Amino acid sequence: MDKLAKQLREDADRIECTVSAELDKRIQASLQATEPEAARPRGRESRPALYWWASSLTGVAAAVAIIAIVNLQAPDAVPEAPVPAATPLVLPSIKWNTETAVLTSPLEQEIEDLQSDLKKAEEAVKQDIDRLF
Repeated sequence: MDKLAKQLREDADRIECTVSAELDKRIQASLQATEPEAARPRGRESRPALYWWASSLTGVAAAVAIIAIVNLQAPDAVPEAPVPAATPLVLPSIKWNTETAVLTSPLEQEIEDLQSDLKKAEEAVKQDIDRLF
């Protein structure tokens, strides 16, 4: 903050301007006409107890009115739809044919082989799609 204040002072010192006598008088008059506002004590203004009672009774009356309106309304005569019997969830069984991976060559070679297999499969799928459309 000190650097900013110093820079502002330096910038203010470099400002060159002339103030007319009329403007100077107006500035002085406005500075002298202003007075600091007297500080008012900060205290809560107390309201009469009547306001508290009035707001409390209004809230209670509104709550009672809403409850009465909701309870006095006749329920709609809508027949309930029959609930369908629960059907058991049937999941298709999948026969997994798993085999243990046997690495016969270094992992780098295996990765290259897998990538080439993926490329072949991708080309086969593209050919199938081209035949369909």
